Amino acid sequence: MSNTKLIAQTVNLKDDPELIAAYKQHHQNVWPEVIASLKAIGCHSMNIFLLGRRMFMVCQVDQDFEPSRDFPKYLDLDPKCQEWEDLMTTFQEPVPEAKEGDKWAPMEEVFDMEWF
Repeated sequence: MSNTKLIAQTVNLKDDPELIAAYKQHHQNVWPEVIASLKAIGCHSMNIFLLGRRMFMVCQVDQDFEPSRDFPKYLDLDPKCQEWEDLMTTFQEPVPEAKEGDKWAPMEEVFDMEWF
């Protein structure tokens, strides 16, 4: 059994082509403090995909990783992480399916080839 698992979440970008372009540009130069802090909380890899303004993020995380509990921990590891989060929030908005108070909404895994 693997000691990691995949999780997926989604969020929308604001409906503004200039903001979307700026968001993509920021993600070409993610601050090293953010990467180091995400790894420190048990996020081994992170990929973000974009379709229109819908973002899809998939992460390989420790088996006991709980996104609502563990993602916020990275904000306390370095002040640059909160600065990054505040900046990214200016581009993002919750999807209609998100629960009250959530920005990124968890996605349900419905298929994995390894199940067969």
